[in-house]
Amino acid sequence: MEKEDELVSQLLRSRSMEVERLKSDRQSLILVASLLDRIPNLAGLARTCEIFKASGLVVADANVIHDKQFQLISVTAEKWVPIMEVPVNSLKLFLEKKKREGFSILGLEQTANSVSLDKYQFPKKTVLVLGREKEGIPVDIIHVLDACVEIPQLGVVRSLNVHVSGAIALWEYTRQQRIQ
Repeated sequence: MEKEDELVSQLLRSRSMEVERLKSDRQSLILVASLLDRIPNLAGLARTCEIFKASGLVVADANVIHDKQFQLISVTAEKWVPIMEVPVNSLKLFLEKKKREGFSILGLEQTANSVSLDKYQFPKKTVLVLGREKEGIPVDIIHVLDACVEIPQLGVVRSLNVHVSGAIALWEYTRQQRIQ
């Protein structure tokens, strides 16, 4: 019986170490979705962040992870990617803090000065801010950004779903990090 207990104990330690390794081996990108409120978009972004091993997903209310619709779409991603709560009224302070920590603060937004995503070189330490589903990134947050990037679009419709946009941008960041 002691031998079995020791084996179970070793197995649990090994599994715990593996889980910690998986959680710690992350890219230096934080995806900010505090301006979003649609659960399918937030859940899809959680899943995308987990798939590409983002450092974290920032949401306005961390309780969203307990929503059944969120859980169905995220497919347990919230258990593997750090979820940080930053309410909209604290977002500017959060971004300024991250800037002081050496992160580049980027917005995924169509502006007169936006750089095309395929021409932008992502810094290793990046915070990527996504805008509201219809209104985009508010002006007071735009002023905090170091740059805005946009996804080149060829069709007539001039916008993508925010989850799709976030996934494309996160993939481009990942692609660039993989070739360095």
